[in-house]
Amino acid sequence: MDKFIVNGGKSLKGSISVSGSKNVALKTLVAACLTSEEVVIENIPHISDFFAMLEIMEDLGVSVKVKDHTAIISASEIKNHQISLDKAALARTSVMFISPLLARLGEAIIPNPGGCRLGARPVDRIIDGVRSLNVSVRYFSQDGYFHAKTKKLIGSTYKFDKNSHTGTESLIILSVLAKGKTILENAAEEPEIDELIEFLNQMGAKVKRTKKRRIEIIGVEKLHGTTFKIKPDRNEIVTFAIAALLTKGDIFIKDANSVNIDDFLAALDKCQGGYDIKKDGIRFYYKSPLKAIDVQTSCYPGFMTDWQAPWAVLMTSADGISDIHETVFENKFGYVTDLRRMGAKIEEYRPKVKDPYSFYNFNLKDDRKSYAHAIKITGPTQLHNAVVRSIDIRAGAALVLAALVAKGESTIFGIEKLDRGYEVFDKRLKSLGASIKRVKEKDEN
Repeated sequence: MDKFIVNGGKSLKGSISVSGSKNVALKTLVAACLTSEEVVIENIPHISDFFAMLEIMEDLGVSVKVKDHTAIISASEIKNHQISLDKAALARTSVMFISPLLARLGEAIIPNPGGCRLGARPVDRIIDGVRSLNVSVRYFSQDGYFHAKTKKLIGSTYKFDKNSHTGTESLIILSVLAKGKTILENAAEEPEIDELIEFLNQMGAKVKRTKKRRIEIIGVEKLHGTTFKIKPDRNEIVTFAIAALLTKGDIFIKDANSVNIDDFLAALDKCQGGYDIKKDGIRFYYKSPLKAIDVQTSCYPGFMTDWQAPWAVLMTSADGISDIHETVFENKFGYVTDLRRMGAKIEEYRPKVKDPYSFYNFNLKDDRKSYAHAIKITGPTQLHNAVVRSIDIRAGAALVLAALVAKGESTIFGIEKLDRGYEVFDKRLKSLGASIKRVKEKDEN
């Protein structure tokens, strides 16, 4: 298995571009399968999740050509309505293929999705919504597959019980070719969803937000091809911004001002982090000692759960006691043990909440008393070297950030998790002055 070797203590400086949004790229690949015409998607990130999705699409009979960071997709004929269990395990977004398969073939056999194990990540929010559009869905525990069939997709009104980013997107994709009108109530509001809506409308769909948390879809007979460019990834922007502040550096991120990271910038204002918004990007820099602040993750709008782990590392350098309360996933502090191994002073605990059902976005049935929902971080603390392991994409990014500021040489295993969401992460950090190298197993033999 590959690993990163990082020597901390280098101040990161320079200019960098971030990849196209992972959460948009993977969803547009799924939506491109709704039409038999050619679809061109630009600014695709070269991450392992992208290539896993391509393998699934090719198994379905979809032609995909990749030229640099552009994907040319032709789903003129979909030949298979079942996704293999082993390939689906590589990318959670594989479950979303239920939508184009039902729309094009009227049948889909989809396994439980894979990807990072961030809590339970309930797929029931997708399946319940799919059923509302005149679809029969049965789950067979014997084979681990959802079996879905429909004679005709029919629009309906569906209200999500809890916020569901992927659920909202799956139902939008399913509804655009359904007969009549579909209304999604309590729909998620993330900017990546609006970008998917823009993409679908360019293909001839009729999708719009009519008011807060309400999306209306008028079904059309068919969609056509289009060319679409994906915007920068918000999570990458935040990762490199934190790298600048942690290492007392100065990094300019091109086009960072073209996406909404207002809640992150608001947190930087409170903790005295430096940034300047320019016409062509945002400069992030260390200007003074950081101040400990409290944050609470939430669905959009709010402080993203994907920013939580990198932010925890930043707070180890801040003066005072900071608090992070996670409300989106029931079990997302698995990285804390490794940060403690590096010298971080972090206490896990379960805050008292008056109405857990309304307060938390996860299903309470998936919660356990052993899960912490919040952490307290005491700083500033000088981190030191250690051998650690990434358990998911953002936790892995957090460990790399910690290693960048730690004294000595750290080893990070499990970087295949990082490859799922960051393109050539080590090379881009190195271009900013980091001492980091990727070591392959064959290099040591």
